[in-house]
Amino acid sequence: MSNERQNISKEDEERLSKLFNSIDRNKDGRIDIGDLSALLKSRNVPNASDQAQQLMKHDADNDGKMSFDEFLQYVTEHEKKLKLYFKKLDTNQDGVIDASEIKESFKNMGVTISSAEAQNLLKRMDTDGTLAVDYGEWRDFLLLSPSNNLRDILHYWRHSTIIDIGDNTIVPDDFTENEMQTGMWWRHLVAGGAAGAVSRTCTAPLDRLKILFQVHGSKIEKKNKLTIMDGFKHMLKEGGVKSLWRGNGINVIKIAPESAIKFMAYEQFKQFFKRENHDLGAIERFCAGSAAGAFSQTCIYPMEVLKTRLAIRKTGQYKGMVDCAIKLFKNEGPGTFFRGYVPNIIGIIPYAGTDLCIYETLKTLYMSKNKDQDPGVLVLLACGTTSSTCGQLFSYPLALVRTKLQAEPSSKGNTMSSMFKRIYSEEGFKGFYRGLAPNFLKVAPAVSISYVVYEHVRQYLGIKMS
Repeated sequence: MSNERQNISKEDEERLSKLFNSIDRNKDGRIDIGDLSALLKSRNVPNASDQAQQLMKHDADNDGKMSFDEFLQYVTEHEKKLKLYFKKLDTNQDGVIDASEIKESFKNMGVTISSAEAQNLLKRMDTDGTLAVDYGEWRDFLLLSPSNNLRDILHYWRHSTIIDIGDNTIVPDDFTENEMQTGMWWRHLVAGGAAGAVSRTCTAPLDRLKILFQVHGSKIEKKNKLTIMDGFKHMLKEGGVKSLWRGNGINVIKIAPESAIKFMAYEQFKQFFKRENHDLGAIERFCAGSAAGAFSQTCIYPMEVLKTRLAIRKTGQYKGMVDCAIKLFKNEGPGTFFRGYVPNIIGIIPYAGTDLCIYETLKTLYMSKNKDQDPGVLVLLACGTTSSTCGQLFSYPLALVRTKLQAEPSSKGNTMSSMFKRIYSEEGFKGFYRGLAPNFLKVAPAVSISYVVYEHVRQYLGIKMS
């Protein structure tokens, strides 16, 4: 009998033996990474495969399987840490953790959470409905989470609830004080930037087709009804395969400054909107995120105009983005770099509002019907994709007017209101949704590619996610 078996009570050995047997799918008395991954996935643990690999490091003889004694050794060591962390959170030493202690612990970690979020975190561990977590509930919830310190555990506990993978989400991520100090925040931004670059490049042909539909409509091939296939044939005929990626270069380049500016601005606006002695709530976060989005858009807006002009250009019209910028400045003046700015800024509110509202509604609906399960990455990814698509649908007329204003020279003198009137008089209500089909076609692959690339870059950069 191992030392670990001698040092634990019969009740604990029976409890752990029951857990071990539930993990051991083929009942051979040993568990492997497949067994652990299957259990963690069934519990909707984010990054289940990564967590399983961490647990398998406790395979002492490195034979690829963990015996009950090896499992017992891991649990014995891990439970000692969990008990220590529980005592640190239980500041009033009453044997349970309540919402106020959760808030205080996150505050000490550099993250402010609301009372409502603290209550939601409690409900995830609170199996007896007492609105407080005792050590047994704490231990059972975190037993298969191989975290090395309290900060990792708190990060896991929170982020497995509020993972937000929306497309173009307007509210940036909150980073902990530790992430800011260790430089982990910039790794998140780099991983997100890389994901965006690959995603935009893969879906660039559909993005350019959308812009052509928005600007020219059926005038491209002089047809009453222009199909997506007609649009691709036109692009290939006019400029060959390379023309499908016109405007993608600057679209990728602007990711870095836009993300960095939005992140820095968000940190400042959070302080501005935060009320004294109050947590930063959902409305304040939305306002701060919208303001940060508007500020970053203002700073990089000339690049948006260049992207549109490069996307609609004819073969040989410009040598590249620098040549395009010089010619626009000489021929149309500096004002042309802010054509369509007003509808672009106005469009942030309906897009962000719809995106955030629908995302939270879908997530809440899922949680209400699956009370004992976390949504998991795929469910939240689906919620994010749906909410982003709805946000784009509501703000699309403003986006179309913005693109048309960007595409034409300042000398034409059109304004946002005159462009709205012109589109309605010439094409009716449906004219405000030209190019919607290719726009929606790119949503699913864009989000999927972004997620896959983000996960690979995250692992390469050593970012630990819950």
